Amino acid sequence: MMEAHISELERDIIKEILNIGLARAADSFAAIAKDKVLLKVPDLKLIEIKELLSLVSEYESTHVIIQSDIKGDFNGATLMLFSDDHIARLTQVCLGDDSGYKGELSVMQESLLLEISNIITGALVTQMANILKANIYGSPPKAPKGYIADSLKDILVQHPLFQPLVFTVITRFTHNYKSVELPLLLFFDSKTFLNIIDIIRSFELGKNNLLDAE
Repeated sequence: MMEAHISELERDIIKEILNIGLARAADSFAAIAKDKVLLKVPDLKLIEIKELLSLVSEYESTHVIIQSDIKGDFNGATLMLFSDDHIARLTQVCLGDDSGYKGELSVMQESLLLEISNIITGALVTQMANILKANIYGSPPKAPKGYIADSLKDILVQHPLFQPLVFTVITRFTHNYKSVELPLLLFFDSKTFLNIIDIIRSFELGKNNLLDAE
């Protein structure tokens, strides 16, 4: 197992990079949600591959999962997790449709979830690329059919011994005083994680402010 160590300062820097990306996504998301959007990164942790698979499998039984791969200098993926209640609420707020969610996505509902994932993942990837000076991009989001690990094989199968870095992001928006929280998993393989840490440490050693280098 490749060991990866991260200090509290480095953890805070990564969280702030993500928060910058989410802040940029908020305005675009607000245009769809027709109300104020607040996005934040409340947690950041390293977990074992078995725990990741178990977590994803647990969500898979209760949520629609939208996946977008991160490619280029970094290797990773985002998973946005939409429960039945989330989908019904988003359908009402963003599409003006009160018919709810019947357990199977309509064409409009799937398009909406893909667009939300595209906005949020795109903003995160763009800001990480700008701040870390990396050539990375997000692939078009998709709604995987079947076992999610199959669609994550570039990370989970080709790198079977890595310890993924997993960010859990809670995206919250309000409409008419009601809020919707949308869980997001963002993770990278160990090589990418170590590259990110090396970039952050190079700025620390040079006594430059990484977040001012955008």
